[in-house]
Amino acid sequence: MGFFDKLKKGLTRTREAFTDKINTIVLGRADIDDDLLDEIEETLIMADVGVDTTEKLMDAVRQGIKHKDIHEPADLIPFLENKIGEILQSDDAGLHMAEEGPTVFLAIGVNGAGKTTTIGKLSAYYKAQGKSVMLAAADTFRAAAIDQLEVWGERTGAAVIRHEEGSDPAAVAFDAVKAAKARGIDILIIDTAGRLQTKSNLMQELEKINRVISREIPNAPHETFLVLDATTGQNAVSQAHLFTKAAPITGVILTKLDGTAKGGVVIGLKDSLDIPVKWIGVGEGVDDLRPFDAADFAKALFGK
Repeated sequence: MGFFDKLKKGLTRTREAFTDKINTIVLGRADIDDDLLDEIEETLIMADVGVDTTEKLMDAVRQGIKHKDIHEPADLIPFLENKIGEILQSDDAGLHMAEEGPTVFLAIGVNGAGKTTTIGKLSAYYKAQGKSVMLAAADTFRAAAIDQLEVWGERTGAAVIRHEEGSDPAAVAFDAVKAAKARGIDILIIDTAGRLQTKSNLMQELEKINRVISREIPNAPHETFLVLDATTGQNAVSQAHLFTKAAPITGVILTKLDGTAKGGVVIGLKDSLDIPVKWIGVGEGVDDLRPFDAADFAKALFGK
């Protein structure tokens, strides 16, 4: 099964709660009336698209009707697909890579979002492309995170830099950057803590890590990924708002899209924060994390 087919299959529950439902609402309707528009609006909100983004889409629909871009109920579906595709498109969709020397990715996110597993899958992705990969266990306050990262290092053949539990995360990042440069590593992925309950400490910690990295490698980290769990729906958007205050997020990695009816959160996330979704996970397999493609996502969402 190719990744698009996995994506389409993974979005089944979201599609049932979202686009299939809109299809059912539209089916057999002769005219577009307020009741029809209200039902579509409710469906968008229930699919975790978010209130503000839903309002934006419904305003576009009303303008489409006014300007004769929408003539009948059946026109609503391709119109919405097009508008959702426009929201998901990003001028900054590509991955920032170092022109020379190690490319540094920083990964942050709350415990349980699948951060460490995602780092392992990123490692596997780049190893499969023939890149050398190093992992840094800078989430030092969770022994399980360090051990889990070492397991992924063994699985993917990536070197792992670690210190003892409770040690300074910036010191781990420093050692990892030094080692990556010395060994000519292509990709360095740094795991960091994600404790939202101590936001000020987290902010200071991330600032310190960023300073240490950029001092050794100019313009690094090249990407700061926020790992979010799609099954949490609008809570993921709230988390993203908080994390953007703690770190300069360059992209979102959305995990567990295959296990939720709340895949509409991708649309609300991009619209409300204007941070591109750069990777998506649609399964537990090591190959089920791939770069996000807005056009493919919209096609899969609408069952194309």
